[in-house]
Amino acid sequence: MSKGIMVVAEQSDGVFRKVTFEVLSEGKRIADKLGCQLTAVVLGADIAALGQELQAYGPDRILAVEDSQLADYLTDAYTNALSGVIEQEDPGILLFGASVQGKDLSARVAARIDAPLAVDCVAISCDGDVLTATRPIYGGKLLANVVLEGERQLFSIRPNTAEIIKAGGDAVVETVSAEIGTVSMKFIEKRMETGKIDLTEANIVVSGGRGMGGEDYSVVEDLAAVLGAAVGASRAAVDEGWRSHSDQVGQTGKVVSPGLYMAFGISGAIQHLAGMSSSKVIVAINNDAEAPIFAKADYAVVADLFEIAPYITEEIQKISG
Repeated sequence: MSKGIMVVAEQSDGVFRKVTFEVLSEGKRIADKLGCQLTAVVLGADIAALGQELQAYGPDRILAVEDSQLADYLTDAYTNALSGVIEQEDPGILLFGASVQGKDLSARVAARIDAPLAVDCVAISCDGDVLTATRPIYGGKLLANVVLEGERQLFSIRPNTAEIIKAGGDAVVETVSAEIGTVSMKFIEKRMETGKIDLTEANIVVSGGRGMGGEDYSVVEDLAAVLGAAVGASRAAVDEGWRSHSDQVGQTGKVVSPGLYMAFGISGAIQHLAGMSSSKVIVAINNDAEAPIFAKADYAVVADLFEIAPYITEEIQKISG
């Protein structure tokens, strides 16, 4: 595919999200198979130096699209700027991270340039010049293989599903002037949660559900601390007011794909399973032997979570010294 591949790198406050390196590594793998050029593009304000961090992942070109109006993410400003770059560079394939921002931006860009989009892909395979995307459907019950048609094809890749591989490179960062155009949105305020591991990018997630019985998540939080894990919650726990919505894992919360997902006191409603079923290893602890989550679990423990969680924490502390 001579038109090449463009990877949209996501950054916030001068820091790239982990999914950026995953998607760039996947872009490099596909570009090598197709024998085409790989371009990384990052949008923001005063980010030329930041773009140099992408060199290690093997892009042939790095474009830094700079403008003061791109300092904070606004859908229409980013869509206008990125669409202009796409028209100039004419890539055949565009890759995004399936983060909140990535899903928003990829959908708007796909509509703007009238191109097909496969969302939340967990794998992309190549057969000649044909790309086949694998993505969950029906709340994660099935995996669909999707082939897009058109001169341009867009894919967003779910975090923690692609391996980060450093390929080396010496691409020079090229600064590109952004064409912002008309922007109807206005940035008002940004409130950031600090000291928390991002659920969508965490390699280990420890979640608690209705079985926690209240706001005291200390046994789960203590275990998460020794594992270096993010703390999640089911919708039932969030609806009870025990955890904030930002901690919710599920169809109406965040979709996670960690290497290890530990579920304490979570029965396994289909909405929750849709948000974590692509985890590589699932451990479920519940005192109900008939809990639906056990059907998805790689390891199932029928026991009181308030006994098991502290025990696991203690054993991990012994191992780690």
